[in-house]
Amino acid sequence: MLSRTEVQKLQAALLGWYERNARDLPWRRTSDPYAILLAEVLLQQTRVEQATGYYARFLEAFPDLRALAAAPEEAVMRVWAGAGYYRRARNLHRLAQRVGAEGLPRRASDLAALPGIGPYTAAAVASIAFGEPVAVVDGNVRRVLARLFAQRNPKPRWLRETAAALLAQTEPGRWNQALMELGATACTPRNPGCGVCPLAPFCAGKESPGQYPEPRRRSQKKVQAAALVLRGRGGYVLERRDGPSLGGLWGFPLAEGRGALGTLLSRYGVPSARRIGTVRHAFTHKELSIAVYAADWTGPAQDPASLPLSVLDRKVLRLAEAQGPSDPGARATKR
Repeated sequence: MLSRTEVQKLQAALLGWYERNARDLPWRRTSDPYAILLAEVLLQQTRVEQATGYYARFLEAFPDLRALAAAPEEAVMRVWAGAGYYRRARNLHRLAQRVGAEGLPRRASDLAALPGIGPYTAAAVASIAFGEPVAVVDGNVRRVLARLFAQRNPKPRWLRETAAALLAQTEPGRWNQALMELGATACTPRNPGCGVCPLAPFCAGKESPGQYPEPRRRSQKKVQAAALVLRGRGGYVLERRDGPSLGGLWGFPLAEGRGALGTLLSRYGVPSARRIGTVRHAFTHKELSIAVYAADWTGPAQDPASLPLSVLDRKVLRLAEAQGPSDPGARATKR
């Protein structure tokens, strides 16, 4: 570990670099704890470029916790639609309903007790919005610390303790943002900018940064599925989703595994359907290859523009709309 004097020099170097190089992001222009929380929730699984648009749209629809708490869940999901990882929106809505009247707690330990708030988000909001001297550890911080101390496989406890030891106590929010910004823009996974890094004089791993940390191995299961497009007067047959990934949204009838098409046809009493194409969509742990079928429908239908659809279902919708009202292609039956 670095000496106290070295830590102070490191802090000054990074904070000075951040002052000169920080990206101008909308959530860095506010001191509103709710807006800061929203940004951190969005950024958990969303790129900065994409999150910026959703951040503005969500704040326009729900400018504070009270407005969010009062909104129906479906309205919240409609505004969130397209941002992915929809459990985040449902948890944010539940959080607002719990604390909307009194506002967010100021301490990380209390924030972590709220729906959907893990240790990272709690520390980020507590330090940035309320100035609590608590360190954050996200993927960017993990990479910076692993390279700084040449750690191939840094353990969670080591990361927490090291981040806490380096924390600038007098301006923890700014420090945490600077450390994350360094990882996002200079100390990147590939082709890191060691030549412009303010921490290069202190970095034990700068000669071979690609070795630190070792990449995490993630397997993604490939799953076959089927979607059924039933077009009726005024729209399509849509189902309300449940489950952790898409719960609260609406979409086309969908089934996974062998016999998926037969399951869907039986569910709606449709004798056959025609294949109109394939849609692929990746979740964190699985990749769906969805065979999309269409059939005639005379029953009630819904306008997809009036309901919150997932990105997956928007792909299916685009395919269906491109086909037009009918397609004389080959027909498929239950199998």
